[in-house]
Amino acid sequence: MFENPSSEPQLSVRLRADWLAGILRADQVRHDTLVSLAVAWGSDEAREDISLQLDALAEAMQSPREGELDHLVQAVEDAAAMDYPEVEIDLRAALRLRAELDAVIEALGRFNPAATARPVLLARQQDRRAS
Repeated sequence: MFENPSSEPQLSVRLRADWLAGILRADQVRHDTLVSLAVAWGSDEAREDISLQLDALAEAMQSPREGELDHLVQAVEDAAAMDYPEVEIDLRAALRLRAELDAVIEALGRFNPAATARPVLLARQQDRRAS
């Protein structure tokens, strides 16, 4: 496993080991998903529907067709009455994530630095040049 340099790896952005992509890690999403599934599993009626949907998903995994997995995953989520996979972040976490994402963007854009410039910064630079 690749070392995550974040001070809070459970919610972080880092480079993939080959530096060709970034990776967003949000452990809270998986936690909330499993808790939501377990809560729904407590209802006998929901358990049967969830079980049927999971069986269909497992069967499709043998040779999935395009778009089929998304539909089947959605069916499991619907059967378990799951909310959207969202994570709230406060200002401190947002600033930390922005710094981590900026580092990833810089590395990903190493061969095309102009593509990594922020639009706001580009606009400011153009304004300065025009003055």
